[in-house]
Amino acid sequence: MRSRFYSETLEPPVSEREPVIARSPKIRLIAFYLPQYHPVPENDLWWGKGFTEWTNVAKARALFRGHFQPRLPGDLGFYDLRIPEVREGQARLASEAGIEGFCYYNYWFAGRQVLERPLKELVETGSPALPFCLCWANQTWSGIWHGNPGRLLIEQTYPGAADEKSHFLSLLPAFRDPRYIKIDGRLSFTIYRPKDLPRSKEFIAHWQHLASVHGLPGFHFTAHLFEDEQTWDYRKAGFDAGLVVNLARAYRAGYAAILKRQWTQSNLQPSLVKRWKARHRAVRNFGWYTWNRIKGKFGGSFRNIVCYEDAMPYFLDGIKEGIFPCAVPNWDNTARSSKRGFVLHNSTPELFEQHLRQVVSAVENRSGDQKIVFVKSWNEWAEGNYLEPDQRFGHKYLDAVRTVLFEINREGDRLPAGMPATFEVNAGR
Repeated sequence: MRSRFYSETLEPPVSEREPVIARSPKIRLIAFYLPQYHPVPENDLWWGKGFTEWTNVAKARALFRGHFQPRLPGDLGFYDLRIPEVREGQARLASEAGIEGFCYYNYWFAGRQVLERPLKELVETGSPALPFCLCWANQTWSGIWHGNPGRLLIEQTYPGAADEKSHFLSLLPAFRDPRYIKIDGRLSFTIYRPKDLPRSKEFIAHWQHLASVHGLPGFHFTAHLFEDEQTWDYRKAGFDAGLVVNLARAYRAGYAAILKRQWTQSNLQPSLVKRWKARHRAVRNFGWYTWNRIKGKFGGSFRNIVCYEDAMPYFLDGIKEGIFPCAVPNWDNTARSSKRGFVLHNSTPELFEQHLRQVVSAVENRSGDQKIVFVKSWNEWAEGNYLEPDQRFGHKYLDAVRTVLFEINREGDRLPAGMPATFEVNAGR
């Protein structure tokens, strides 16, 4: 049954179309997954009874002309992750688009777990069948995105070996699950702030030892890196791979740098007309950025903006062998942080499809399990960062994923019409 938030004007759901086969895909797409869509005592205490990520989403308002806010969910509505049917619906949408699995954020604060219920129930019930892995979101929680950076909510600390073991044991049922995603035969585990982890080599060695003791195949550790951390030697710190997220690289580069880069790239256009159009667009956008910046300095229009199309060339900076790229469908965290936020303006499914092709092309010639693309994110709604259907674009972002993966993975491609996609073959990776 369609939710009351579903718009009849949207395209038919992906679930009504022929799914992409998930057997032995050439490209493995893994989407980050936020579990903050159910009430927890901590959020009740800090932000008020019943607070979830939807609280911020629903109160969002447009801050400038053409600003796409509020962003309202489509088929799944303002869901509650305590409901099994919601999790099943998410998995169905993802699998039918060809996404291999979700990478759940894991919150562990020196023996204290937060937002663990969706993962716990996923493991205990064995449903949904979609594969999964984990990313330890090891950062202190504060009120910075809510205008109160001095407010400490939970501090991330690293007490030592005993706490490391407790953390491992808390996740052991997940690690033993046959659906857990593997890279090169080992359990995929990402650390969100690897540079904040003291004694990282000792931590990794400790967990590898614990894995051996408990009969697990060991871990493949991935260091999650932002645009200003690309030169950090993750291998020296004990990690197997890096994952670069260039979300704000274009914004930090500045508008003049964007113009210069676009002007240089315009020289690659095959004809004089196309070269002129590219340069005209670059100059026009530079003027638009500059005007918004000037108005912002005098208390006027919101100014923390970069057009999504201008940011696209920056998303792949720093991607090389050993580094997994991260596809970015959209970003707008003004729902959470208002004028302190940052907007990738005018993202569309068509532009995302173009971006995803570029990301996929960066890994398609890699060997074995290295053909991995992460997506940030599946459902970070208060940051305007999601693939799930919304009321404006419906399933079109998922359709973009499906289209690109079908073209790349076409040798084994389609199941007969009416047959469900299955991830049973992949579950033991």
